[in-house]
Formats: sequence, C-alpha cells, structure tokens
Amino acid sequence: MAEKSEKNEFNVAGKFYVDSQCIGCALCNSTAEGFFEMSDTGCAYVAKQPASDADTALCTEAMESCPVQAIGDDGE
Repeated sequence: MAEKSEKNEFNVAGKFYVDSQCIGCALCNSTAEGFFEMSDTGCAYVAKQPASDADTALCTEAMESCPVQAIGDDGE
C-alpha cells in the first residue's frame, strides 16, 4: 500500500501519487498514458491528475495493476 509520507517529489498535487516503493516497471505509464511519467532516476510519478471519470478510471486501473502497490489515491 502506498504511503503519503513517502511520495515521490515529482508528483503533481492531487488525489493520485507514486511513492518511493516504485521499481520503475512503467506499467502505470502504459496503462494511463499521460498521467504517469518516468523520472530520470527511473521511478514513476504522477504528471497530471485526472479531470474526468474516464481519466480517474485509467488512473485507478494503473494503481490496481502496480506490482508493488506504489500508487496511492488518498493524496492532496
């Protein structure tokens, strides 16, 4: 389960975030393209928060697919 206290510094503010558990598999990036990006260090971060129900569904799918549960949806 993702921890708010371990958020990646590159996340934009909002509901979804990636924490330090990220292993850089890029599954989130391919699942919700445009919402998740990879940093130069090889870890994912939230580049854009969802603006519609369809966007939220994509981000939720990415979160549920994360092999290390590094994506959270309780951010601010």
